[in-house]
Amino acid sequence: MFHSILLLLAASADQPVQWAQLTIEQRVIIRVPMARQGKAPARITPDSQDDWEERKGPRCIALRSIRAASIVTRDGIDLILADRHRYRARLEKGCDSAGYYSGFYVEPAEDGSLCSGRDELQARSGASCEIVSFRRLVEAEDGD
Repeated sequence: MFHSILLLLAASADQPVQWAQLTIEQRVIIRVPMARQGKAPARITPDSQDDWEERKGPRCIALRSIRAASIVTRDGIDLILADRHRYRARLEKGCDSAGYYSGFYVEPAEDGSLCSGRDELQARSGASCEIVSFRRLVEAEDGD
């Protein structure tokens, strides 16, 4: 977001008025921490990736609802939301989720959402990967 301000600089009786333009850039970056073992409720963080089933997910997720993330698969990052729902952000081909082990950053769009096909996750190392899709995760039913 940019703001331009037109300034009138001090002028005296013997000097002409001077004008100047100042541009201010505002940049907001949101850091998403990784969920730590033992801090997230057991029903949010199953022991293995087999405890989750992927279903069709939304195109966008509200950034304000994301509380933490975890890495369960090589090509995606699981987002844990405030309402205890969980979504897997599938990353573009060639991106390895292991690079996001210490969390990641997101530059929010004006709509306040994180969207597939539009937004990127930025690793603390400087790498960035586009989100290809979101998959809703539900706990797998025991097949015993």
